[in-house]
Amino acid sequence: MQPVLQVALDLMHLKRAVEIARESIEGGADWIEAGTPLIKSEGAECLRALKKEFPGRTLVADMKTMDVGAFEVEIAAKAGADVVTVLGLSDEGTISESVMTARKYGAAIMVDMINVPDKVARAKRAEELGASYVCLHVGIDEQMKGEGSPLEIVSKVSKAISIPLAVAGGITSETAPKMIEHGASIIIVGGGIIKTGDVRSAARAVKEGMRTGKGLPNALSKKYGQEELFEAFAKVSTCNIADAAHKRGVMDNGIVLRNGHGVKTVGRALTVQTAKGDWAKPVEAIDRARRGDIIVIDAGGSEIAVWGELAANSAMVKGVAGVIIDGAARDIDGIIDLGFPCFSRHISPHAGEPKGFGGIGLEIVCGGQMIRTGDWIVGDESGVIVIPQEHAVELANRSVDVWEREERIREEIKRGGTLSKVQELEKWEQVK
Repeated sequence: MQPVLQVALDLMHLKRAVEIARESIEGGADWIEAGTPLIKSEGAECLRALKKEFPGRTLVADMKTMDVGAFEVEIAAKAGADVVTVLGLSDEGTISESVMTARKYGAAIMVDMINVPDKVARAKRAEELGASYVCLHVGIDEQMKGEGSPLEIVSKVSKAISIPLAVAGGITSETAPKMIEHGASIIIVGGGIIKTGDVRSAARAVKEGMRTGKGLPNALSKKYGQEELFEAFAKVSTCNIADAAHKRGVMDNGIVLRNGHGVKTVGRALTVQTAKGDWAKPVEAIDRARRGDIIVIDAGGSEIAVWGELAANSAMVKGVAGVIIDGAARDIDGIIDLGFPCFSRHISPHAGEPKGFGGIGLEIVCGGQMIRTGDWIVGDESGVIVIPQEHAVELANRSVDVWEREERIREEIKRGGTLSKVQELEKWEQVK
């Protein structure tokens, strides 16, 4: 078949989904998918609404059916779905019952290989059971881990089956042509289109890449790896990260930025533990810091300064990205003039003595958060957040996803909506 672009409406609200679907089609999308979140939030009525709005388009119901295949396919097909998804992990009886029921209603079955261990073998079996399509799907939660491209498995599966192959999971205008080159016929794009302010242009860019075979650069929906974490965290705010981390890692609000507007710091922690007023270890840490590190100091919340303008000046020369102090800083006017990011619990004009108690590189508590050297730190005008190094890739990708989704909401507000109307807050208040 000729390659088609399927836009995945992985949204909560039908009104937003219809608007985005319309703009996607105007940009060149061929098939419309009612995403699993949309079906779960709006029910089969979303399929009826989409079919009514776009009668000439193939409508995919991403049911992700795992059991009672005949019943769920009947529901979707009667509501207007042309294609219904069934999980490849489901029992073979579920797949075959789904196929037979779909045929009764003039629909087709797409078998989704998400989390299937042996995708080649299962794709072959899906075709034998009568499926019309197979979908290689890297799930959103798996994408957030920043793991590699599925191109090799796309090629293997496409050679093993004679039915069309769909691919989904983080695909953009840059990667879509590669998927076609390796044997995919159906390019499923969700976030790379629906999170943009300009949906038409995003869909158009994917279609152009599919048509020409040349990927068009697109930073949207990019998934970041270990070597790209600075780029990812620099793009987002502490608020985005806090949302993605479910509020974990946020230092308490007593630790605040002392530099004023527009200052942000991103880097890896070099931890320091010191006693009340003892500024020896904080200053010595500058010599041990690598370029881009953030010095994080546990001074026990003391109101005697352990950091000042001379330390900040020295840190800047060394390439240190900032300082976070659960204690006091001084010389704030000089630090502001330097533009060195400084966060502290207190400001005080007096310092203690350099006695040398404590240590560098130890596990510490700062702002109520446990921190180890190597953990990621992001600080801005809203506060400071700690990202454990072992979770940094996933949290970076989830934070960027939060930021990208907000871009579409901003666009809808610009068009005359309000935040409560765009999010349908009254409808979606928790039922008590």
